[in-house]
Amino acid sequence: MNPHPSLEAQDRPARLTVGVVGAGRVGPALAASLQLAGHRPVAVSGVSDASVRRAADLLPGVPLVPPAEVLARADLVLLTVPDDALADLVHGLAETGAVRPGQLLVHTSGRFGTAVLEPATRAGALPLALHPAMTFTGTSVDVQRLAGCAFGVTAPEELRMAAEALVIEMGGEPEWIAESARPLYHAALSIGANYLVTLVAQAMELLTKAGVRAPDRMLGPLLGAALDNALRSGDAALTGPVARGDAGTVAAHVAELRKHAPQAVAGYLAMARTTADRALTHGLLKPELAAELLDVLAGPAPDGGAAGPAASSGGQAPSDPPSGTEGEAEAQGDPEPEGEEGGERDRDRDRPERAERPTDADHPDRSVDTDPASGPTRPESTGPSEGPRPTRPDSPDSASPDLGPHGGDA
Repeated sequence: MNPHPSLEAQDRPARLTVGVVGAGRVGPALAASLQLAGHRPVAVSGVSDASVRRAADLLPGVPLVPPAEVLARADLVLLTVPDDALADLVHGLAETGAVRPGQLLVHTSGRFGTAVLEPATRAGALPLALHPAMTFTGTSVDVQRLAGCAFGVTAPEELRMAAEALVIEMGGEPEWIAESARPLYHAALSIGANYLVTLVAQAMELLTKAGVRAPDRMLGPLLGAALDNALRSGDAALTGPVARGDAGTVAAHVAELRKHAPQAVAGYLAMARTTADRALTHGLLKPELAAELLDVLAGPAPDGGAAGPAASSGGQAPSDPPSGTEGEAEAQGDPEPEGEEGGERDRDRDRPERAERPTDADHPDRSVDTDPASGPTRPESTGPSEGPRPTRPDSPDSASPDLGPHGGDA
C-alpha cells in the first residue's frame, strides 16, 4: 500500500534505472525502497562480504559491478559513501568521464549539500543531496522505517520538486535545508541521536554496577517518557536535581561517580553545566539556588581542593575534582554514528582508495535485511576538554548565557 497516496501521477518522477555506489547500510535500503515505488535497480558496487550479502538480500538479481559501470547503466545513482570519501569519489568519476549529462546524482551525506557534487555538475549531472534522518541497521526493517522518516533535502531550485518527489516515493518527508545550513543541521542530528546512544549506554553500565539486573527494562519507560516530553515541551520538560538547584545531590553524584566510574565524571559535569545553563535561561532554576550548584559544577578550586560549599547542602563534595569534561567526537550515519548517524555506525562502508580513477571499492552507508527471495516490503500503514560553563546568576551576562546550537536528530 502506498504510504503517500496523495502524490499524483503527474507529480511522480519518471520510472528510472537506479544504481548504488556503496553497498553499505543506506544505499541498498534506499534502492530497495525506490524499487517498491516502481523504479528499477540495475547495478550496485561493493566488494566486502557484508556488502555482497546486503546486495543479494535487498536487491536480489542486481549485478555487482565497478562504480564506473554503475554510472554507465543507471539514470539515478546513489552515492552512499563516507563523508570524507565523497569528494574524491565524485572528482574521480568526473575526471574519468563516467558521469553522463542529465544523470541524477544523489548523495546521502548529512554534512554536505550539493556543492560537493560540483565536478559532476560541470559534466552535466543533476545534483541532489537527500539525507535520511534515521539510523540504519542493515536489515529490511530499514525500508519499513523510511515511512515517515524526515529527509534533509538540498538541491538547485529547478530540481526541488524532483528531489521532494523522490523522497515522498520512498515514504519519507522532505525537509528543505539550505546549502549553508548543512553543517549545523548535521551537528544537531549528531547531538540528538549519536550522543544519546552514548548517554544511554553509560547509564546502563552504571545501573549494572549499582546491582540492577535489567537496566534496559528500568530505563525504557523513563527514557520513553523523557524523550516524549522533551519533543513536546522542550526545556520545560527538564526535571531532576540540576533543574531544582539541588547542589547537595549533584555533589553526591559526582563523589559516587569518582569512586565507581571516574571516566563518567567529566561527561556528567559537562551535561550538568549545559542543563543548568538552559534551566537558568528558561526560568526553571531559581537564581537563589543556582550559586551553590554552579560552585559544585565549576571544577577544581585554585588550591586543588573541592570547589564550592557542596558539603554544607547535605551532599558530599568530591575529594578529587575533575580537570575537564569529555569531548564528543562527531559521529555519522550515518548518525553514521553515523554512526550518524546513530548507534549502529550508520555507515559501515568500505572506504574507496584515494585515486584519480574510481575503483570498485565498497562505499557502504546504511541498509536493510530482507527475504532474498522476495525482497523488502513496505508496511501497509505507513584527554577531555572543558564543556560550556553556565554563568553565575549574579554576573553581568547571566541573563543571556551562550547555549550554543539547539536542534533536532538520524
